[in-house]
Amino acid sequence: MGKALRYQTVMSPSPALATLFFLALPILPACHKDESSSTPKPVVAIGDQVIAITADERGFTPAAVETLHGSKLTLRFTRTTDGTCADKVVFPEAGIEQALPLKQPVDVIVPTDKPRTLSFQCGMGMFKSAVLIR
Repeated sequence: MGKALRYQTVMSPSPALATLFFLALPILPACHKDESSSTPKPVVAIGDQVIAITADERGFTPAAVETLHGSKLTLRFTRTTDGTCADKVVFPEAGIEQALPLKQPVDVIVPTDKPRTLSFQCGMGMFKSAVLIR
């Protein structure tokens, strides 16, 4: 006699379960961390300093600056392109608004009187950055 055939039952997932799996897939943690997509580390200003900030098609670079309260911090903004809305810089919480003429450095003295995060942005709010005052 021949060998007995064995059948295996394979259950296919229901369409609802398959849809749920594919909808949840993008929110699962990735196996590989892309270093280029992580939040950039702030430039640390120690003592009284002038930090150069470039305003270009990527926004403000460096994107974050850290300093100690009470120190004198000046951000020197230079806009290098005319192709974005970054024709001025605004510090909403501090009431500072300064035009950024093309290829001309503009100094902004940052108030460091108390610890806080002081955000700054372009005039339209599309490019946002911050000064962390410790």
